[in-house]
Amino acid sequence: MGTTLKFTTTSCPAATQGQAYSCTLAASGGTSPYTFSVPNSSSYAQLPEGMSLNSSTGVISSSLVGGQGTYGVQFQVADSANHVVTASITFSIAGNNAFLASIFPSSSIFHHRVDAASTSLPVDTSPAAPIYSGYQASHIRVFFGNAAYLNLPNGIPAIKVPYSQPDVPVATTLYQSYYTSGPLPPYAPVEGTAVSEAAGGDGHVSVYVEGGGGNPPALYEMWQGVYLGTKGWTDSSNAMWSDVTSNALTPQGNGTTDEAGLPVGPLLVNADEVIGTGTPSAPNGVVQHPIRFTTNHTLNYWVWPATETAGQGSCSGISTGNLLSQSAPPSACTFSGVPGEIYRLKASAATPSCASTSPQANIIITGFRNYGIILADNGLTGGLIGTPDSRWNDDDLSCLTNVTLADFEPVNVSSLMVSTDSGATTH
Repeated sequence: MGTTLKFTTTSCPAATQGQAYSCTLAASGGTSPYTFSVPNSSSYAQLPEGMSLNSSTGVISSSLVGGQGTYGVQFQVADSANHVVTASITFSIAGNNAFLASIFPSSSIFHHRVDAASTSLPVDTSPAAPIYSGYQASHIRVFFGNAAYLNLPNGIPAIKVPYSQPDVPVATTLYQSYYTSGPLPPYAPVEGTAVSEAAGGDGHVSVYVEGGGGNPPALYEMWQGVYLGTKGWTDSSNAMWSDVTSNALTPQGNGTTDEAGLPVGPLLVNADEVIGTGTPSAPNGVVQHPIRFTTNHTLNYWVWPATETAGQGSCSGISTGNLLSQSAPPSACTFSGVPGEIYRLKASAATPSCASTSPQANIIITGFRNYGIILADNGLTGGLIGTPDSRWNDDDLSCLTNVTLADFEPVNVSSLMVSTDSGATTH
């Protein structure tokens, strides 16, 4: 009588986005040969993007890992007598996102300091500007990190590809489409992976294409992106910035993959910029851009550098669904918190005491003071958006939840604007 079939592999090594990878699953007992698989399950992630499983040998391999963050994957092994056992293995993947800091010129509003001390930029006193009073007491919610959320990576991923990356078809099913084909690789990571997208998740995809071959670097993004194999990709909306060495914004009145018509990837806080040349436990980096955040509802207008809205409420004398001027604001509004508004941590707001022992959070809080947060979309109030990454320390990041939206003030950046169609700043 043979021994009972069982998995003998309990873990796989850590990985890094953009690098090769290998791990071999093993089983014992039962009746060989074995067949390995990843069953479809709403409770587990699929294999990280870019990895594949050889069903006969149990080898998990990748020539280039696309995914990032923490994936909880369930595996199944069956023997020749049809006995089946399952096991779950966690894949921890460090991101490779330093490229995000180079998207858009240094003169862009997306890289401009907004702290009062160094810029003298005033508080925006428009009635449209403040975060809605009912949201002020809300704490920052950390929508990124290391630990898997429901076995899925926590955050919005991003990836860099070479200029020679082949174009594939892209079909858009719901909202605006800026392209019908693009250099989107099969290993591009999807927010929450295919499991959450199939369940109606956001499924953001952000792909930065290096310049070369006569073409400038570019940024391609999708909302609810799904890879279909030889058919390419499908999405519910997409956006493209064909030359990110320029300051061109999305055309006024046009959305992107979020409500405000903003790019997603360059506004994510990522582990590379926070860690810098240090280590995850002793980071020495800096955040030099506003960080994307959400509220449950936004006002039904937008301000520069945003280009679109999907909000509620109205302001006196101005039709809804239009650009608002910070230099000539309305006299009254029925709601507040407008897409595109940048909010800085007030100089009077104390840094939480936990920051002294939470170095990753402390660097992000400094970013709040110097570059602020930018209202980008409808979502859970106070949702701060970053990349998934195995190098994040979730206990450290929890310090951010001590900051409330009342600790921020809106910034009037109208003196920096060259035109509503450009992200360039005057100084």
